[in-house]
Amino acid sequence: MFVYPKKYDVIVVGAGHAGVEAALASARMGGSTLLLTINADTIGQMSCNPAIGGLAKGHLAREIDALGGEMGIATDMTGLQFRMLNTKKGPSVWAPRAQCDKKAYQFRLKWICEREPNLDVKQGQVAAILHKDGIARGIQTTLEVEYNGTTVVITTGTFLRGLMHIGANQQSGGRAGEAAAMGLSGSLKELGLELGRLKTGTPPRLVRRSIDFSKTEVQPGDEPVPYFTYWKDELFHVEQSGKYPRGSILEQINGQLPCYVTYTTDATAQIIRANLHKSPMYSGVIEGVGPRYCPSIEDKIVKFPEKERQQIFLEPEGIATDEIYVNGFSTCLPFEVQVEMVRTIIGCEKAEIMRPAYAVEYDFAFPTQLHASLETKVCRNLFLAGQINGTSGYEEAGAQGLLAGINAIRRVQDRPPVVLRRNEAYIGVLIDDLVTKGTIEPYRMFTSRAEYRLLLRQDNADLRLSQLGYDIGLLPQHHFKKFETKKAGIEAELARLEKTRSDGETLAQLLRRPEMTYSILPNRDDTLPQEVVQQVEIALKYEGYIARQEIEVAKMKGLEDKQIPPWMDYAKVPSLRTEARQKLAKIQPSTLGQASRISGVSPSDVGILMIWMKSGPPDRANEGMIVN
Repeated sequence: MFVYPKKYDVIVVGAGHAGVEAALASARMGGSTLLLTINADTIGQMSCNPAIGGLAKGHLAREIDALGGEMGIATDMTGLQFRMLNTKKGPSVWAPRAQCDKKAYQFRLKWICEREPNLDVKQGQVAAILHKDGIARGIQTTLEVEYNGTTVVITTGTFLRGLMHIGANQQSGGRAGEAAAMGLSGSLKELGLELGRLKTGTPPRLVRRSIDFSKTEVQPGDEPVPYFTYWKDELFHVEQSGKYPRGSILEQINGQLPCYVTYTTDATAQIIRANLHKSPMYSGVIEGVGPRYCPSIEDKIVKFPEKERQQIFLEPEGIATDEIYVNGFSTCLPFEVQVEMVRTIIGCEKAEIMRPAYAVEYDFAFPTQLHASLETKVCRNLFLAGQINGTSGYEEAGAQGLLAGINAIRRVQDRPPVVLRRNEAYIGVLIDDLVTKGTIEPYRMFTSRAEYRLLLRQDNADLRLSQLGYDIGLLPQHHFKKFETKKAGIEAELARLEKTRSDGETLAQLLRRPEMTYSILPNRDDTLPQEVVQQVEIALKYEGYIARQEIEVAKMKGLEDKQIPPWMDYAKVPSLRTEARQKLAKIQPSTLGQASRISGVSPSDVGILMIWMKSGPPDRANEGMIVN
C-alpha cells in the first residue's frame, strides 16, 4: 500500500456538479483539498441534457452563485441559448434556463479546478473509505493508493454499482463509455449506511443534418440575455464594447442558437405499446425506482393514454458538434425499436441516431441518515452530496456539493456547520426535505416544495445569501462590494419613492398600482440599474404578500430555533405515539421545527417533546413524569 505523502483537509470523491462545487468551496475557504475522479477528462460532464436551470432549478443555480459557487458563471460563459421561464406568472416562479455547450462547460470547469490554489485534481477510483473509531480519515483507491484527509465528501453520482440498460442488453457503467464504481458501496455498507437502488435515463442523440427542422417550431432565446450570475459585470472587460462576454460561446457565435419544438405521433404510441414487453422497466429487469417527474416516453404513453401527442424539444449539444438532444424522449427500449420510434417524431422521419438512449441503475444512500450539514450520522467527518442522496439534476447536486464542501472545511476549522433554513433558500428546502422526509425516488426540486416561495425568488438570491457567502469566506470581497452597492441602491430608491409626491400621491403609492411600471413612473430615476429597478417594483407591488409570508416565518421561528438537546431519548418520552417515537429515533431531528415536518409526527407529538425538553434531562427528579 502506497500512502500519499500529503494529508488533505478535505478529500472530494467524484468530479461531477456536486464534486466540483464541494472541492472549489473547500479550497476557496482555505482548505487543502483533493478532488479525485475516475476520469479527469470528464470533470463537470453533463451526462444528460446540457442545460442548467429551469423551474425551481434556476433558483438553486442562482443561490449557488450568490453564495460564491461556480455554476452560474460557467453557465453564462458556455450557454448557447438563454430564456426566462414563466414570465406570464408572478415573480416567485420566474426561472432562468440555459442550454449550454456540453464540452465547453465541461472543459471550463476542468480548467477552473486545475487552476484553483489549494486544490489538487487527481485521477483514481475509490475502493474504500478509511475510518477509525467511527471517524473518516481518508480513502483507498483500486490502485492501492491511500490518501489521508481530515474530512471526506462522497459525490459519486450514478456510478455506485452503475448498470446501464438498453433493451435486454446490460452493461456495467456509471454512464455510457465510463466504468462503474463497484467496490465503494460495500465500504459504505460496512460503515453502517443503508443503501437503496434508483434508476434514471437519457434520450437518444440525433445527427443534426438528418432532421427536417422546417417541420418544427423554432424556439429562440430571450434578449437581453437573462444571465445567471449576479457578478456579470466581471464577465465584460472594461475596454470591451461587444454585446456578449469576452470568450463566451455567445461571443463566438455572435448570438444565440435556437432550439426546436416538435411532437410525437400516433405511430409513436403504437410502436411503444407493441414493444412494451421489451422494456426492462416493464419486464421487471430494472429494480430501481425511476424519476416521477422526468418519465420515460414509455411511461408517458402508458400513464397518459388520453394525450394524442407528446411534446418533444430538439436541442443542440454544442457549437462544435452536430448532436441534437431529444428532450422528452428518454427510453431504454432496444436500439432497433428506438430507430423506429424516433422516425415517427415530426421532422425526424429520416433521423439518424448517433448515441442510443439508455437507463442506468445505481446505488444511493437513504438521506435520512444525514445531518442537515450533510454529514453522515454513522461516521463523523464523512459527508455525502448529490445523486448519492437520492436527488436528480445538476442543480440539486451542485447545491448539495456546495454545502457539503463548506461544512467539511468548517469541521476542519472547528466552526459550526452552515445550515440554511426553509425560509432562507431553496437549498434549505432541498436539504431539509432530504434529511427529514427522505426519498424513495429521485428527488427533483419544484417551486411548490417551498412554502415561502415569494420570499425565495430567483431574482433576490444575492439579497438573501451573499452576506452569508462573504461571512464564511467563500464569496470574494469584490463581489460583496457590488452586492452592497446594489442593496444600498434599492433601499435608497424605496425611501425616495415613499417621500416623493406627484399629484398628491407618493411615487410608491403610484407604483403599487397594477397598471403602473417604473418605466412610466413620474420623476423616476433613469440612471438606476435594471436589477435595482426590478427589486424596487417587486418590493412595492407584492408588499402585502411578502409581509404575510414574513409573519408566517416569524411564527415558525420559535420551533426552528428550539434545538433538541443531545440527551433526548425518545424511548423514554411518555405519551408519544409509537409511529412518532420510531420516526424521531430514526431521523434524530436537530430542532422542533424539523421534527414537526417528519411524516408521522403530529403537532401533539411536538407539543409533548417541547414539554419534555423544558423539564430537563430525565436522570433528574422528573424521570418517569407522565405527560398528558
